[in-house]
Amino acid sequence: MQENKEKNIEDIISDAKGYLDNRIEYTKLYMVEKVSRTFADLVTTTTVIICFVLAFLFGTITLALFLSDVLGSYTRGFGCVSLIYILLAVIVYFTKDKYIEKAIINFSIRKFFTKLADKDDEEK
Repeated sequence: MQENKEKNIEDIISDAKGYLDNRIEYTKLYMVEKVSRTFADLVTTTTVIICFVLAFLFGTITLALFLSDVLGSYTRGFGCVSLIYILLAVIVYFTKDKYIEKAIINFSIRKFFTKLADKDDEEK
């Protein structure tokens, strides 16, 4: 009877070690997946932001050169573009609390829950 208990305890200890090893391996793989997803999201988001910024800058220069041609002076063309940006900055400054911050917060929350739902769908 005593030998049977020792075997059972040894089996339990062996099973517990196996479970622990499997759990550690799962945790490592889970963390690798999380880090790689976060890195991929960061790289793609950064690439998109850089492309939009470059398009915006080139569009701004194009608009300034076009207005310079229409108005007959580089100073007037680039001055008009500067006034447009100043007007845009004032509008953003006065509406940021009501509209812009809420839109950014809602967008972030929506993106988070979409990723969470996608993860749940992948697990099923």
